[in-house]
Amino acid sequence: MKAAELFVRCLENEEVEYIFGIPGEENLDLMDALLDSDIQFILTRHEQGAAFMADVYGRLTGKAGVCLSTLGPGATNLVTGVADANMDRAPVVAIAGQASTNRLHKESHQVLDLVNLFEPITKYSTQILTPEIIPEVVRKAFKVAEAEKPGCSFIDFPENIAEKRLSKKPLRRQSPLPSFAHSEKIRQAAELISQARYPVIIAGNGVIRSKASHALIEFSSKLNIPVATTFMAKGALPCSSSLSLGTIGLQAHDYISCGIDQADLVICVGYDIVEYHPQLWNQESNCKIIHIDSKPAEVDEFYIVEAGLIGDIGHALQGIAALSDRHPESPYLPVKKEIENRFHEFDLDESFPIKPQKILHELRQALDPEDIVISDVGAHKMWVARMYQTQAPNTCIISNGFASMGIALPGAIAAKLAKPEQIAVAVTGDAGFLMNIQEIETAVRLQIPIIVLIWNDASYGLIKWKQMNQFGRESHIAFSNPDFIKLAEAFGAKGYRIDSAESLKPTLQQAIKDNTVVLIDCPVDYSENLKLTEELGNMICPV
Repeated sequence: MKAAELFVRCLENEEVEYIFGIPGEENLDLMDALLDSDIQFILTRHEQGAAFMADVYGRLTGKAGVCLSTLGPGATNLVTGVADANMDRAPVVAIAGQASTNRLHKESHQVLDLVNLFEPITKYSTQILTPEIIPEVVRKAFKVAEAEKPGCSFIDFPENIAEKRLSKKPLRRQSPLPSFAHSEKIRQAAELISQARYPVIIAGNGVIRSKASHALIEFSSKLNIPVATTFMAKGALPCSSSLSLGTIGLQAHDYISCGIDQADLVICVGYDIVEYHPQLWNQESNCKIIHIDSKPAEVDEFYIVEAGLIGDIGHALQGIAALSDRHPESPYLPVKKEIENRFHEFDLDESFPIKPQKILHELRQALDPEDIVISDVGAHKMWVARMYQTQAPNTCIISNGFASMGIALPGAIAAKLAKPEQIAVAVTGDAGFLMNIQEIETAVRLQIPIIVLIWNDASYGLIKWKQMNQFGRESHIAFSNPDFIKLAEAFGAKGYRIDSAESLKPTLQQAIKDNTVVLIDCPVDYSENLKLTEELGNMICPV
């Protein structure tokens, strides 16, 4: 068979369902081989959109999402999405066509050293220089991408290698059994917890990746220890839990931070400092820290670990809980009460443009607990992380490692493909939405029903927030927008414009009933941003 056919068989062996991408001259053989495969090729309108789709697919399924480009400019268009997936710990395998090997040694049309280009933003970056190594390269790419901590692998596939003939077969998939934390470390952690007066848990996305959410719920409940989650761990503990302190990550000194200030022991479970640096919650480097994760702690002066438990997170939590004393009534109840008060402060607010808190309340009311919200990056991301109430893992996807704008729309497409029975909503600012607007055509063409909720403020709202907070004036952040309703219709989608606070909820309900691609243009009142900053600046800790 051709090397390209072998490559496709290796992808089938890895149980690949979808490849997101754009074909080019240098991967013609690969594209032809895909016609005889059950793998569905999702033709996107930009390679960045393809990489973001692979990113979100990988994060939701735990299986590596696959994206494809041609050489040169096609491959460089993958870079932002690949970097995002790598820093968000989402498994992705990125594949790029390449020129024939007989012109890689010299200046040549569209030729770049892609292996070295992708090396800093992936876990594994390689080039196929002989067809015989294809089974090993593909198997290693998926093994590395899916292993903890997940990330990206990159494969450069020259066109003259793809057309060569050979007789080979894919390698058998192998998955290592999880390792377990040492029993002595479990005893040490249990002693620290039993001796502590004010322990608190910070849960990160590692909890969700390791499917340890149930173990976390049992652990916190049995020992009566409250839990704060990072942005990417929303849903690891239901927001409705009496032990949920909500989401930590707003760099201002938040109510949750007050609770951590009082803690004499911080139990970090699946926590990743790429999301929220420990200096922000351990400024004096005096917190006692227990680190529970699949990998050892990063070296950081503000994250000196008292006890490190490396291995299966759920197993470690169960072992510690069995040996630890339950804590009496939580001293964090005032913090929990203050946070809950903020959740419902604007439920009945009818002002227009609509306050962020109100938008998220109406969205939560319209969706079922298992439906999926994909947040883009911007001012709205801070509000989604802070206010959107999640009850289950992987129902609120936030990019908070690399944190790239433009992920929400393509991410919602991938979410609907990965979880077709659930509603997928892209919550995005007007700026982030226009960065990958072209993928509306992808969703319409493939009849993938998604809802895009656009928070319209005609500016880069997060930057304005920071500018006003720091300098008291804004600088070069305003722009104009197209008519989003006409734009939706031009793509063959439906469009709705919100003209009052009371119209938002019924519009969301109608968009769900429409079961097609729907854009909702919702003006937002971001004056709430500075009000929040002022409130937190004047806050008296309730603990």
